[in-house]
Amino acid sequence: MSAAVLFDAMFRRAAPFTVRHRTGRQQHFDPAPWCGDGLPGDESLLARCAGPTLDVGCGPGRLAGALAGRGCPALGVDVSAAAVRLARRRGAIALRRDVFDPLPGAGRWHHVLLADGNIGIGGDPARLLRRCRRLAAPGGRVHIEAEPPGTAGWSGPAVVQGGTTELPWACVPVDDLPALAAATAMRVLETWTEAGRWFATLSAR
Repeated sequence: MSAAVLFDAMFRRAAPFTVRHRTGRQQHFDPAPWCGDGLPGDESLLARCAGPTLDVGCGPGRLAGALAGRGCPALGVDVSAAAVRLARRRGAIALRRDVFDPLPGAGRWHHVLLADGNIGIGGDPARLLRRCRRLAAPGGRVHIEAEPPGTAGWSGPAVVQGGTTELPWACVPVDDLPALAAATAMRVLETWTEAGRWFATLSAR
């Protein structure tokens, strides 16, 4: 089962739902605000993208579209056809593609975004960060939205509420990022919080 199940749940119904790990730990999502033009805290993330940006798990293109509107080259990628259609409607350049598939501009992106919980994609945050490091240009930055400090992190098979089929996902609190960065030959350049959201910027060592 691909992670498209998760994203289709987000963007076809646009209703709150929960992803549950086998241990009972869970992560809540409300995709409806992502379909709007912006969320509190977005500006702090967008302001750090001063060059070509790859928006991984772009969803309905809120961030990729905002960057395009500022004249910043941006590409969104998502596994959900519904999400990609929404992104294109708002003027974002978007491809239906898995982040682990061949992608345009690999090794040349100045910035890679993992917003809205997308550090969870694939259920293996270390593997995802290694992939993002390879997608980024030398000296490039990976900007992550993580869970608040003190959140119980988890990774592995999870189930969307009401379903039975497992899919790979992860929940990563911001205080787990230094160890995760060290394990992937990266380092944390900064962390910050805005509007109740937690972010970090990583780069290759």
